[in-house]
Amino acid sequence: MHMSPVKRTTILAEPDLLDRLDRHARRTRSTKTAVIVAALEAYLSAHDAAPPLPFIGVGRSTHGRLSLDSRRIAGSELGTRGPAGGAR
Repeated sequence: MHMSPVKRTTILAEPDLLDRLDRHARRTRSTKTAVIVAALEAYLSAHDAAPPLPFIGVGRSTHGRLSLDSRRIAGSELGTRGPAGGAR
């Protein structure tokens, strides 16, 4: 089994929150590290700054508006306005 390298960090938290973490880890027979990592993964997944695009296209086209249209489409997928709607 291959394990990826991990790094250590320190967090500062209110004593009550750390007590709740201890109780949860004991109750679920887990480690505090596993609980914190799972919580970070869930939080960061829910708050991802750039959602993955459903498509990516590269190439040339004789259709003159393709690059402008693709920017508008990509902008709408990302929740921003492309050149046709004005730059943000």
